[in-house]
Amino acid sequence: MKRIVFLCADNAIRSQMAEAFARIHGDGKVVPYSAGTRPSGEVDAKAIEVMKEVGYDLAQHGPKPLAQLANVDFDLAVTIGCGEECPFIWAKTRKDWDIPDPKGQALTAYRAVRDTVEKKVHDLLNALD
Repeated sequence: MKRIVFLCADNAIRSQMAEAFARIHGDGKVVPYSAGTRPSGEVDAKAIEVMKEVGYDLAQHGPKPLAQLANVDFDLAVTIGCGEECPFIWAKTRKDWDIPDPKGQALTAYRAVRDTVEKKVHDLLNALD
């Protein structure tokens, strides 16, 4: 199984959604993680709400500092829309997804990000060998 980590600064919305979708669609071929350089205290409430709409309880997740994953060997690291603030972690392959942060916006923005993240995770999983 491939180990994939999804990274952003806060680890409260996009990377949490990506980890969740990798769990949902990974079919046992990936072990997903997420983390951030400056993780917030909790997963964003609107992110939890829009993930419930697709049947996933994101409230079971919690933001994690990158340091917690220091001893994990990753096959793939995906940074998500954090620009120069994106954390660095060693991985065999790296990708960057330019997905805007919906923090503080209406639920429609969160839904759009959720749907984009799901599509990107789906495409990523389909491309794994």
